[in-house]
Amino acid sequence: MTQETFSVRSHHGSKSTVERAAEAIFTACGFFAVLAVASITLYMIFSGTPALFKVGILDILFGTLWQPAAATPSFGILYVILTSIVGTFLAILIGVPVGVMTAVFLAEVAPKKLANVVRPAVELLAGIPSVIYGLLGILILNPLMYKMELAVFKGSSTHQYTGGANLISAVLVLALMILPTVINISESALRAVPGHLKSASLALGATKIQTIFQVILPAAKSGIITAVVLGTGRAIGEAMAITLVSGSSVNFPLPFNSVRFLTTAIVAEMGYASGLHREVLFTIGLVLFAFIMIINIGLNSILKKGEKTK
Repeated sequence: MTQETFSVRSHHGSKSTVERAAEAIFTACGFFAVLAVASITLYMIFSGTPALFKVGILDILFGTLWQPAAATPSFGILYVILTSIVGTFLAILIGVPVGVMTAVFLAEVAPKKLANVVRPAVELLAGIPSVIYGLLGILILNPLMYKMELAVFKGSSTHQYTGGANLISAVLVLALMILPTVINISESALRAVPGHLKSASLALGATKIQTIFQVILPAAKSGIITAVVLGTGRAIGEAMAITLVSGSSVNFPLPFNSVRFLTTAIVAEMGYASGLHREVLFTIGLVLFAFIMIINIGLNSILKKGEKTK
């Protein structure tokens, strides 16, 4: 056996050892991720279900009165659930088109120098703490909403004025906060589209706009849906900024009503809650957890169906 052959075999053996070690590390990391999700799920179930049986599932999920400190306490969170659904849907409805079109601008339309200026600004937007969004909402957005509220309900004696802290303010802040997530992931998906698809479309006589909307965007659909999923998770899970601009009162989610989201309900009262009240707040957390899981599973199933039909 020559020295060169021995060296190659030794290298092959060491490589196999490295590969086995890497495989073990990757397996352990994957197991840890699954364990973390399972642990969180079990904790939320064990913490959130007792109140459902003590108060009643229908009374909690479909009750409209939230008075945990009353002599006869009520724990209805229907308006809170509806607010989260309506607020998140409207924020996605506003933020996703703006985010995707901005991503198209950066990836396909903008000159390189302009894109190099806009892209860092978007990344900086992602790094701003959520409480800053809330403070800006209080200082800038809420006064504007209050003026609009006065104009719409001028002379009304039945409307409860909120000072601009209402559902509209919360939706606009959420839409702004999900923009960096949607823009960055959508732009990456657009840039990952093979260049020959674009070239083929242009060669067949399609205009640049037709190529963008009929070739590039459909090809990047999976990445854009991922951006929507992550943006939705950001919108649902936000608490601090929404607490500052929404008014945090349990009301039906009308545009000029002070409202409370699932996250803000937990943040607003967990600090002093005890007993059954605290257990119900864990139930709200369980509802929020289930809400996020349903949205993620639904969007992922839509994505898989779309891939099968290709």
